[in-house]
Amino acid sequence: MLSPHAAAKSPAVIAGLSTLDRLLPVWIGAAMAAGLLLGRLLPGLDTALDAVKIGQISLPIALGLLLMMYPVLAKVRYDRLDTVTGDRRLLLSSLVLNWIVGPALMFALAWALLPDLPEYRTGLIIVGLARCIAMVLIWNDLACGDREAAAVLVALNSVFQVVAFGALGWFYLELLPGLLGLPEAALDVSAWDIAWYVLIFLGIPLAAGYASRKIGERTRGRDWYEQRFLPRIGPIALYGLLFTIVILFALQGHTITERPLDVARIALPLLAYFFLMWGGSFLTGRAIGLPYDRTTTLAFTAAGNNFELAIAVAVGVFGVTSGQALAGVVGPLIEVPVLVALVYVSLWGRRLFGKESTHAR
Repeated sequence: MLSPHAAAKSPAVIAGLSTLDRLLPVWIGAAMAAGLLLGRLLPGLDTALDAVKIGQISLPIALGLLLMMYPVLAKVRYDRLDTVTGDRRLLLSSLVLNWIVGPALMFALAWALLPDLPEYRTGLIIVGLARCIAMVLIWNDLACGDREAAAVLVALNSVFQVVAFGALGWFYLELLPGLLGLPEAALDVSAWDIAWYVLIFLGIPLAAGYASRKIGERTRGRDWYEQRFLPRIGPIALYGLLFTIVILFALQGHTITERPLDVARIALPLLAYFFLMWGGSFLTGRAIGLPYDRTTTLAFTAAGNNFELAIAVAVGVFGVTSGQALAGVVGPLIEVPVLVALVYVSLWGRRLFGKESTHAR
């Protein structure tokens, strides 16, 4: 991932990336192509990959997500989280963007662009309710965002996810459509199930990252930990990301190639959603006076979605072959390349912040 030296030089941030990071779009494109080929050439592969699950999530995907998140969470300086929790502008704007603007925008886009496809529309609304707690850490790190802020906002989203997901599902799928005279859909999901997914996909890597830093600094010191240990484990996050992408596309390769028009219809509101949420959040951070690193953290945490939870809910409530499940699966297939592109947009936009591009530490 990014070195402190590269992160400090705004005009040359992209040039300062390692070869591994600089060619990330190439690796992701190759991973997508490899997954699609595997899914097409090996018809039984999707069944084998999906045979072992944690809840409704394929075990290989779960392993990829855990590998992806651990190195990023190991980089967080947990003794500096108080500098984030005291930033009310950041916390309040994140809550508004994630839990008011995001779900409302996805609801509007789903109804505007998929009025004739109720299953896909419902699936996209579920995606909009599932706020990101996993991949956002990767995008934030690549874009030189504030790691401590990302950790706090992800934890905040996790708490609200457990408390608010079911209530918002009822509001956007039953109450609001009924008030507007639109068809309704029911979403029966347990808060305990959501808490279980949060525990797995955030709790495990967070505990591992925290323990690594505490033990490493206590036994060898912060210099050794940040200059020797972190560079060694850093590439694991990218490998985990690429592995997850290969598995996702392999699991859905047949569906994607057999139903390209359906995928395109689902992709259109998703593309609009990601660009509008990211752009609006980035401009919000700039307008309220946040420095670059916290602005980009705000933008990525607001634009990303918790696809593993959305897929699990759609599969658990509507079935693995449902249109709702397909919409959930298409979510990360669109999100990954779009947010990778937005990493580079974010790095380019850093020049708008001048010398105050990083939060004072």
